[in-house]
Amino acid sequence: MKINSNIKPEHLNDAIEQVFDHSGKKILSIEKSWKPENGTPVFTIKGKYATRGWTEWTQGFQFGSSILQFEATGDESFLHIGRKKTVEVMASHISHIGVHDHGFNNISTYGNLLRLMKEGMIPKNPAEQDFYELALKISGAIQAARWTNLEPEGRGFIYSFNGPHSLFIDTIRSLRSLCVAYRLGHVLMGEHDEPVSLLERAIYHADVSAQYAVYYGEERDSYDVVGRTAHESIFNVNDGFYRCPNSQQGYSPFSTWTRGLAWAICGFAEQLEFFETVPDEEIAQVMDPTRFRQTLLRAAWATADFYINNTFEDGIPVWDTGAPHLHHLGDYTKNVSDPFNDYEPVDSSAAAIAAQGLIRLGNFYQSRKDTKNGKRYRQAGLTVAETLFKEPYLSTDPKHQGLLLHSIYHRPNGWDHIARGQKVPNGESSMWGDYHTRELALLIKRMAEKKPYLTFFNCVAE
Repeated sequence: MKINSNIKPEHLNDAIEQVFDHSGKKILSIEKSWKPENGTPVFTIKGKYATRGWTEWTQGFQFGSSILQFEATGDESFLHIGRKKTVEVMASHISHIGVHDHGFNNISTYGNLLRLMKEGMIPKNPAEQDFYELALKISGAIQAARWTNLEPEGRGFIYSFNGPHSLFIDTIRSLRSLCVAYRLGHVLMGEHDEPVSLLERAIYHADVSAQYAVYYGEERDSYDVVGRTAHESIFNVNDGFYRCPNSQQGYSPFSTWTRGLAWAICGFAEQLEFFETVPDEEIAQVMDPTRFRQTLLRAAWATADFYINNTFEDGIPVWDTGAPHLHHLGDYTKNVSDPFNDYEPVDSSAAAIAAQGLIRLGNFYQSRKDTKNGKRYRQAGLTVAETLFKEPYLSTDPKHQGLLLHSIYHRPNGWDHIARGQKVPNGESSMWGDYHTRELALLIKRMAEKKPYLTFFNCVAE
């Protein structure tokens, strides 16, 4: 990536205004045409949102987008959509015992609504607040109940929808549900009325993810490059020992699926921010606070550096850094991205997620008075945002329901639409890509306007 060291958040004000102008029209188009009985909108085919039955992890992004749109524009019609649909539709996601996606679905809806109330953007209503808080407590506890113990280590992880053997890197960002529920004073009750600490499980999951999903150039295998990230880590549930890396949506276990990499960058950076608010004595009940924070920071900078070193010049990544036809593009890191190339698709949704993580990591370093690293990561994130907030990535076509173009869902399964005349998927959008574009734009907008810093845990701030 060629990092623009001069761009400032306020330089993107006009672009952000355009993002939310187009965003509102897309939300209303989906709201008008989508039939709930068809399931959850996941990604577009020929510009129209379609569903894909695999796991219901995108509905929170659908209604959360309306909430973010209200926050950015003040248009209460979007608040009405987001609030009404959260109440009517999202209850099953609170009690969903079969997925690791609670931090995606429920923080994006109940969490955002509670945050807006805490920040004074919607009127204080004790009954409504209690409703949101109860939803978030239950969501965090159910997420924490998907637990695999690692013996004899005494740690563990939240397992993916693949089963108890499977640790997904995605869950490092979904971990927000445990953090919020913990801050609300909730615990998970187990057998014999034994209380289970949500903080303990959040710490252990983050620690295990950093150890096994992220590489640090320590010769764990022949492909151990600093910052390389495994989508899935496999464990033997009989003895609790780690066995090998794997990938569900990437090219191979030994390459890096870039959306998984992006989840790591964003998730670890957010956990760094959250645990700055947790007293040392609380972390010390689980493990040494200094060591734990160093673990989070190590994973964050390793994945961030890998991303910076393995994107096109404008900050957009290919869908997987080991994709089989990537060699046809030569040293692509020296060129501007071309989503219409003939060989491998780019993934703009990974860029939107990673950009937020890069900015957060940079801001974290700045808070530690580390100006050099602070500027490097923050400017890298702003560079990616500048690329995403304009064509060919920002969708300006009113007939296209997606906001962020050139998103990829599941390349190995062939789920992504390839248009006539094209050789790889491009020109389509995803619900997570659109949501994270809005979230990224809102983060930068609040920074530019010197408003309170946007975090997921603002919803539980005192």
